[in-house]
Amino acid sequence: MFRTALRNVLAHKARLLMTVLAVMLGVAFVSGTLVFTDTLGNAFRNQSAKSYDNVAVAVSTHAGGRDEKTPGLDEATLDKIRGLDGVDSVTGRVNGFAGVADPDGKLIGNGWSNTGGNFAPGKDGKDSAYDFTDGTGPVKSGQVALDKDTAAKGKYRVGDPVRVATNGPVKEYTLSGVFTTEDGAVNAGGSLVLFETATAQKLYLKPGVFQDATVSAAAGASDQKLLDAITPLLPEEATAQTGQALADEQAESIESGLTSLNTMLLAFAGIALFVGIFLIANTFTMLVAQRTRELALMRAIGATRRQVKRSVLIEAAVVGTLASVIGFALGLGLASGLRSAMGLLGGKIPAGPLVVSTTAVLSAFAVGILITVLAAWLPARRAAKIAPVAAMSSVHAVATTKSLVVRNSIGGVIALLGAAGIVGGAAAGGVSGRQLVAAGAFFALIGIIILIPLLSRPVIALVRPSLTKLFGVSGKLASQNAVRNPRRTGATASALAIGLTLVTGISVLGVTLGQAIDKMTTDNIKADYMVTMASGGPLDESALTALSKADGVSALSPQQSAYFEIDGEFHSASGVTPGDVEKVFSLKTVSGSIGSLNEGQVAVGAKTAKSNGWKTGDTLPVKFDDEKKGKLTIGALYEENEFLSPFVIPKALADEHRTSAHADIREIWIKTDGGASKANEQAIVDALGDNPAMSVMDRQDIRDMFGGFVNTALNIMYGLLAMALLIAVLGVVNTLAMSVFERQQEIGMLRAIGLDRGRVKRMIRLEAVVISVFGAVIGVGLGVFLGWAIGSTLADDIPGYALVIPWDRLAVFLALAGLVGVLASLWPARSAAKLNMLTAIKTE
Repeated sequence: MFRTALRNVLAHKARLLMTVLAVMLGVAFVSGTLVFTDTLGNAFRNQSAKSYDNVAVAVSTHAGGRDEKTPGLDEATLDKIRGLDGVDSVTGRVNGFAGVADPDGKLIGNGWSNTGGNFAPGKDGKDSAYDFTDGTGPVKSGQVALDKDTAAKGKYRVGDPVRVATNGPVKEYTLSGVFTTEDGAVNAGGSLVLFETATAQKLYLKPGVFQDATVSAAAGASDQKLLDAITPLLPEEATAQTGQALADEQAESIESGLTSLNTMLLAFAGIALFVGIFLIANTFTMLVAQRTRELALMRAIGATRRQVKRSVLIEAAVVGTLASVIGFALGLGLASGLRSAMGLLGGKIPAGPLVVSTTAVLSAFAVGILITVLAAWLPARRAAKIAPVAAMSSVHAVATTKSLVVRNSIGGVIALLGAAGIVGGAAAGGVSGRQLVAAGAFFALIGIIILIPLLSRPVIALVRPSLTKLFGVSGKLASQNAVRNPRRTGATASALAIGLTLVTGISVLGVTLGQAIDKMTTDNIKADYMVTMASGGPLDESALTALSKADGVSALSPQQSAYFEIDGEFHSASGVTPGDVEKVFSLKTVSGSIGSLNEGQVAVGAKTAKSNGWKTGDTLPVKFDDEKKGKLTIGALYEENEFLSPFVIPKALADEHRTSAHADIREIWIKTDGGASKANEQAIVDALGDNPAMSVMDRQDIRDMFGGFVNTALNIMYGLLAMALLIAVLGVVNTLAMSVFERQQEIGMLRAIGLDRGRVKRMIRLEAVVISVFGAVIGVGLGVFLGWAIGSTLADDIPGYALVIPWDRLAVFLALAGLVGVLASLWPARSAAKLNMLTAIKTE
């Protein structure tokens, strides 16, 4: 039987090719994902370990220029550490945001990972953290050094002037050197600027104070003993760890971060393999049907049911093994390609080889072989049930009425259970509702897949008159062929239905969320421009002063963060400019007047006020962030604005009780004379000193910023689901090719009685289009249902949420399904048209 299985594989190479391709793609995705994430993890772990090679103990305080409660490490503390036995050297570090302008004045890097630090040379004049390829480290206040990539992007050479922005005004420095580094921020596509130590301390903390320190041990000294000796010397807010412990901690963090990426990619690989199961099952079902007489003969000469079943499963295992070998090789190429793609997108991955773990190899082959054998199990079971005598007279195994009734009954129950779960989850809302929707979606999808053969006849019957009217006998034959074997049609359509269910659901949800975010922006903002730091950090007060003097500015208000406590509960507040805030934000007053801000009163969001039982005129006892106590009078209640905190207070009040010397200004909102224009935007840029670290965005930029992540997520999802749809297309090709093979005699007869080659091709093409569009209609319908349900669970968290059905995209999906049918039918239609009618008529 083993030899028989191998012979059948070799005899049906063309028919099994699509199965090999489907499994191969799924295995490639699985193995590529595992190798890629293993490679990334290994590279970053090695980088992390390398950066702590000479570190015995690392000390951290998390001090910052705006956090005066954490003092940092002063020189006296570092001197005490230097005096300990076993200490070779102590290096103090200070860092923060630093943005470098390119020749056009634009920021180099992505903002959040643009950093600055201090050059800390040892006795030899070198800083072990950086290798200089040109020039030297900065030793004067007017000098800086840049990482190699940033210098290349800005076309800077040693001696050139470089414009650098921190949280304050942009300044010009002289480039003293260019270096390479393993710094994670640079590898993430950011930049690193090194200042001489005193300058860095002045910019980011205060003179003579460091945020962190690294301690190198003398030969033979114990890291743990040094840690025990250093810890009592540190201020209360400081923490210390051995370099090895810190490296291990970062390695765990890297592993955790890659786990989510790994899970997401494997989820899409699972979807692709799930779609592939239908193709594989369909292939083996058709092969078994075509070999009915052969299998019956084997049973007649003594083969047992178990041997017949084992023969089909061995055949599947051979196909799965072959596909796994090719898929694993492609997976290695995919992992290498993903690594290169990250480099092209600006992410710098540390050097290192591809890591091919035993887990990746075993997982890839286990998935490929098990999926193939699992998908072939039902066809193998049917093959084993073929009766030696009864099957000898029939080529096609016909499903009994009992089996169809049982199948449809089970499918109906599962589908109803899934639909109930989806509707129940939509009604419940929140996280629990989404979990219920996910469970319901799974059962609904399984139920629909089981019912698709039953649905195929009435649905395709609806289009039969149109096909007959438009395409004559070819259309009539195509519609009849599409429902001749409902199970086969259902299995083929199911693959497309699964892919389009996911694509449609994501599209409905994405478009709905995008429009809700867009509406939120449009309804809540009157300002023409918003100014923020590219780093996401707070703006300096000097920016507000500069903008107040800019030409064309008619109204100006910051969004300054403040906090206070009322009855033991913390509340956030937005410090704004009274009189101007209502000109830059849409504040719909429920009661009172926003103008009361001019009198030192506050405005409260209506929902917040209602939940606490507050009303206009109430006086609230508060404890401010600086520990001082006072009272606030509610002068107005307003409908919540998504760009402001529940409490809106005068900026002067926020300044009076802030705990830092610097105001925590997150955004500055600007209204200009005549609205947004190039002249007004340039006036704002000029007022800010052409600072590359500050982003000036108009309303469209703001809408793009908030809605951009939705479009990005949609494009990623479409790309990852493309493989599942490709496998579905292969399923259509496979079904048609085998259908043509089975119907050679019939096609020969049609040719003999006058159906020319053109109409034969048209018949096969229309059959493919009917099956594809049928699957697409099912998928689109279920996708819209799921999109509505998931959106309903998010409605309470998204103001202005309203379901939007993207009819244009749904029309494109259906049109693409039709195109898929046409393309998938090219080879089978050509094969059918080329059949010799006399040879075909003689075929059994």
